[in-house]
Amino acid sequence: MLTSTVTYLGDLRTECRHVRSDSAFYTDAPVDNNGKGESISPTDMCATALASCALSIMAMSAGKQGIDLTGARADVTKHMGIGPRRIVKIEVAFHIPGANLSQEVRNALMAEVDNCPVCHSLHPDIQRVISFNWV
Repeated sequence: MLTSTVTYLGDLRTECRHVRSDSAFYTDAPVDNNGKGESISPTDMCATALASCALSIMAMSAGKQGIDLTGARADVTKHMGIGPRRIVKIEVAFHIPGANLSQEVRNALMAEVDNCPVCHSLHPDIQRVISFNWV
């Protein structure tokens, strides 16, 4: 089944439409690469997808243990390299509501980041710096 359609709108902008839900979002080339930077860039989206996927996988695991991660968030920083232009590092700082969680549960949730399909899909040369804050 078709996953999405992407339409080039001009001025280095695309419309990305998810087929199943018919939801859409836009991308712009970043300002440092001749774009307007008015919407998320494709490489920003890639870095953000890592955090989104990892939070979803952690929430699935936590839910099986009766733990609700509602309110968890991730702060994402993407670093670009040149020659060729590419993502070289993604930093993700997770803020998880879990000050009262045991170290065993925390370790299990932290391990889930490595089970994230996006993590498995990223090139191994992309450095991933992951941190956890239990709030």
